[in-house]
Amino acid sequence: MAENYVIWFEKLRMTDVEQVGGKNASLGEMISQLAGSGVRVPGGFATTAQAYRDFLQHNGLADKISAALAKLDIDDVSELARIGKEIRQWIIDTPFPAKLDADIKEAWDQMVADAGGADISVAVRSSATAEDLPDASFAGQQETFLNIRGLDNVKDAMKHVFASLYNDRAISYRVHKGFEHDVVALSAGVQRMVRSDCGAAGVMFTIDTESGFDDVVFITASYGLGETVVQGAVNPDEFYVHKPTLKAGRPAVLRKTMGSKLIKMEFTDASQAGRSVKTVDVSPAERQQFSISDAEVAELAEYALIIEKHYGRPMDIEWGRDGHDGKLYILQARPETVKSQEDRKDTLRRYRLNSRSQVLCEGRAIGQKIGQGVVRTIKDASEMDRVKPGDVLVTDMTDPDWEPVMKRAAAIVTNRGGRTCHAAIIARELGIPAVVGCGDATQVLSEGMQVTVSCAEGDTGNIYDGLLDVEVIDLELDKMPKAPVKIMMNVGNPELAFDFAQLPNEGVGLARMEFVINRQIGIHPKALLEFDKLPADLKATISDRIAGYASPVDFYVDKIAEGVSTLAAAFYPKKVIVRMSDFKSNEYANLIGGQLYEPHEENPMIGFRGAARYVAESFRDCFELECRAIKKVRDVMGLTNVEVMIPFVRTLSEAEQVVEILAANGLKRGENGLRLIMMCELPTNAVLADKFLQHFDGFSIGSNDMTQLTLGVDRDSGGPIASTFDERNEAVKVMLHMAIQACRKQGKYIGICGQGPSDHPDFAKWLVEEGIETVSLNPDTVVETWLYLARELNS
Repeated sequence: MAENYVIWFEKLRMTDVEQVGGKNASLGEMISQLAGSGVRVPGGFATTAQAYRDFLQHNGLADKISAALAKLDIDDVSELARIGKEIRQWIIDTPFPAKLDADIKEAWDQMVADAGGADISVAVRSSATAEDLPDASFAGQQETFLNIRGLDNVKDAMKHVFASLYNDRAISYRVHKGFEHDVVALSAGVQRMVRSDCGAAGVMFTIDTESGFDDVVFITASYGLGETVVQGAVNPDEFYVHKPTLKAGRPAVLRKTMGSKLIKMEFTDASQAGRSVKTVDVSPAERQQFSISDAEVAELAEYALIIEKHYGRPMDIEWGRDGHDGKLYILQARPETVKSQEDRKDTLRRYRLNSRSQVLCEGRAIGQKIGQGVVRTIKDASEMDRVKPGDVLVTDMTDPDWEPVMKRAAAIVTNRGGRTCHAAIIARELGIPAVVGCGDATQVLSEGMQVTVSCAEGDTGNIYDGLLDVEVIDLELDKMPKAPVKIMMNVGNPELAFDFAQLPNEGVGLARMEFVINRQIGIHPKALLEFDKLPADLKATISDRIAGYASPVDFYVDKIAEGVSTLAAAFYPKKVIVRMSDFKSNEYANLIGGQLYEPHEENPMIGFRGAARYVAESFRDCFELECRAIKKVRDVMGLTNVEVMIPFVRTLSEAEQVVEILAANGLKRGENGLRLIMMCELPTNAVLADKFLQHFDGFSIGSNDMTQLTLGVDRDSGGPIASTFDERNEAVKVMLHMAIQACRKQGKYIGICGQGPSDHPDFAKWLVEEGIETVSLNPDTVVETWLYLARELNS
């Protein structure tokens, strides 16, 4: 008897890729192997590759297709479209062979019987036998049809699935990757629908998609069916979960970003391919909430870890939350095919902008490169021919069929989409910088403009006016000599932490809390503490920014905790020294609501800042919120590599009071291994070093303030005296010598996190010779300074 053309998922394993393709084999692997671990995967059946081949041999279809493709030039986009359309119609018009027809009917009848009613809804998905192999992502190369009901509609959807192996993009992709057209076969998977149409869905990766950092799970989520996320039709919510913290059984969501989630895909009453779903607007109230809870984020991350462990490699996973039973389901899992395939160990390539201009628009950065060129605004696939090599492709959202033209572009910019959409996946695979989800790119970027598209500045991708000066830096990390001193880094932006952690380092010597407050919060803490007393217009502005958080104060605490925990996780278990906020009054005044609370000072640089703020009645409650955030990161999340640093301590009395306030807020020196470090940045700190050190576990030298206060030069003013400002001045060095010796004598920590060593390698060398324990540098100078010090001091 001939082999059965249909196999149930639970009978399949990964070894069956040849028979049912990667996607269906993976579904079978999870259903048969991971159900005991609690991973829920909806069941179903798959047609075999042999069924597809026999179908093509039926009525001489295969010969017709081969003849049509033999004479095709895939770079002729319009001819590719014409031939592809013709082949797809032939496939849809050809009836199934009798045995295949009978096998599908038998499996469908069994599925209906198991469900206890004929009105079941299924997804019909394509699974190519060469798809989802680790070295070739066919991401979305073939079709998926959702909410299909009834046997005739299922068979029709299967035909459309088979035909999709000959869509323009798939034909082009096979030629591009060197696959013969007839070595790829298709299996159709028929899977019970998860009702995420009235729930939520998304994609997750067991690796950071941009930096390749593998200690996090990156999750995207939006309302309705997951197709909107995959296609890039919505800007979804984003979440990062720290794997080691999750494994330790602690709260592990490092940070979350709310997406706009403007539309969602739902079922229609129709049940046939192409008409079974529709998109509708999401209500304003729902947009202002996260589409899944922190508990659901954690549950998804647990599933991701189980799946990654089983497959032994980074994975790309689609998931859905059923709106009827409230449960989370895994819909697909395949190997991640970009970051995990890169050999990143020996060299790091960095892109750096050496000039700036007006930012025309911004969105989510994909990749870490910078691209430049002439704007080419494309409305739909019919205009693809207009994109010339080196152009910047600007559009509302890319369609998967655009892949042939995307590879010509120097950069891609879209209005819609998140970091797991098709445009993002294809851009990563092609190594092209992309900025997705800009909202207004097609309005503000005009045809023919020259622009620079930068993805080298963190999560936010910026499109700058004009062709800017771009530097490409290749760092050979495998040739790094031993450093004569511990080299740490100054990091403000948590969005760059996963990337910076790949540089050689001994941790973070200065994490600036102001960066988080300025970029992630943007609101004066007092305005959040006194939210109920604020004028209505200010309340409305703030309400928009704090959407998705329990209260105004929780927003402030949680956002600081997100920034700090991201830095702590990136460098874990190395030390991350977090400096509590050191805004000046003019900088605090620039935050939303800040004008209500800040004094006007002629010289804020030596005004109401640092420790003086923390102990002042007017600010103490704001400082206590910072303490709450640090305590959450250390004691709740368990990231005890975080240490606390206090800036600008003018007097011993301030030192004493700050240490008391910290202890009263659960940050007691020595408890749970907590070290308190003081910024040594005023001459008084050096002169009375022994006494200040009674309250702290060490010093970190702030060379900028120490220089300006020793020499009496305002470091910001410039002008005729600007050249006097030099950290290498003899008087400054005397101050630093006193501080270093005091710490060495008492056996306490002594480092430097000021700008000096980054600007002047000879100054760094002097500090090492003086006995400094760590030198904390700006990330872009780490490798150069490291090599300089090794050359000068390793003898």
